[in-house]
Order: sequence, then structure tokens, then C-alpha cells
Amino acid sequence: MKKIDAHAHIGYIGGWADVGIDEAGLIKQMDDFEIEKTALCCEDNDVTLKAMTDNPGRIIGCIYVNPLNQRTVDFMEDYTSKGFKAVKLNPLRHAYCADGEVVNPVMEKARKLGIPVCIHSGHPPYSLPWQIGLLAERFPDVKVMMIHMGHGHGVYIDAALKMARKYSNIYLEMSGMPMPSKILEAYETVGKNRIMFGTDTPFHHPSVELQKVLVSGADKGGIERILYENAKEFFALDGK
Repeated sequence: MKKIDAHAHIGYIGGWADVGIDEAGLIKQMDDFEIEKTALCCEDNDVTLKAMTDNPGRIIGCIYVNPLNQRTVDFMEDYTSKGFKAVKLNPLRHAYCADGEVVNPVMEKARKLGIPVCIHSGHPPYSLPWQIGLLAERFPDVKVMMIHMGHGHGVYIDAALKMARKYSNIYLEMSGMPMPSKILEAYETVGKNRIMFGTDTPFHHPSVELQKVLVSGADKGGIERILYENAKEFFALDGK
């Protein structure tokens, strides 16, 4: 089956994580697991741009934006003009609340540029599903990917599903979320086009994340949508 990885990182992430992957390692991993394209981000957006340039058609660039740093917001147009397809926000990393007014300029610019916004979820006090729901409510015409769909806490996973059912502009990505049954629940109750496969490389491994989709209980058509078609639509890849 064709696959698009809807969420991955490049570079080294230090501190508590102490993980990393370089461009060559990422492409080898994609080849090993037959991943056609990867939605990629790095705090240095030029690293992502280099990977896009070096590997035409394989990398979906996501602009890493820190709303507390206006310079990164100002550069959104520039990176979009270079082919980036989405925005990546990590409230946990940069210590702001996902529903805070500080995020408004990013959302307004994403709306103007016609690109979706991908937001880390699952960690209090900054990135809870309810906060992402409130943000999506304020910007109903911006597609919002809730990365990790609540992550590792059962209550947050349940909240991610509830928020996505309530707000039609919320899409779910399942990397790091441990319950395969919730992938099927998202497919059946949120929307067949609103749940996507991701790896969160290098934090997680494709072999584990793929297996969760394969044992979720979704039928063959559902698995194909989760692994490929939904991300293709979300990032507006137009068959490229």
C-alpha cells in the first residue's frame, strides 16, 4: 500500500529526548518502509527546505513557527512561496497555550495563504485537545491537524475524538497514540477523511506506527485512506 507519513522531524532533538535523524537516514527509512512522501519539519526551516530540494516530490515541507517569535511568523509567506504546504506549531516546545491569542496572527496568515496548521497535542498545560478545539472554533475555515490525537493519556485521546467530532476543521494524526481501536473509532465517527498515519520520526518508528493502523480493525479501503489518501487531501498534493 502507498503511504504518506503525515508528521516527522529532521535533525537532533536534545535534552530529555536525545533522538535525531539526518536527511540520509530519513530517506533510507522512507525507502525501507515504502513511504512515498513525508510531511517534515525542523526548527531551522532551511534544513527542511534542503531536504525538499535534495529529494524532489518526497518531502512535504511544514513551516515551523513560534508565535512568540514574530520573525518566524513573518517568514510564512516566504516559505510558502518555496513550496511548503503547512504550518507546524508546538505549544509545549515554546511554552504558549494552543488557544492563546498569541496564535491568532499565525492562524490568520495561514487562512490568507490557504494552508493547514498542524499542532502538537497531549501535554498540559499548553497543548490539550480542548485548547485546540477552542482554536479551531475561532478559525473554522482553517484546517487543523491535531498531532498525536491526544497522545498517551486515555482521557486526552477521548477528548481529541470529541473535539474532532464537534469541529469539522479538526483532523487527527495518530503517531505516539497507543490505542489502535481509537484509530478505527476516529475513522468511523469523526470522518473517513480525517484520520492520518504519521510516525513522529525520530521519536517513534514506522514499524510500530504502521502496525497500529494495520491492526486497528479498519477495512482495506479504510487502511488505504489512513495511510495515504487522507494526507494527500489534507496537504492538497494534487497527485504530485
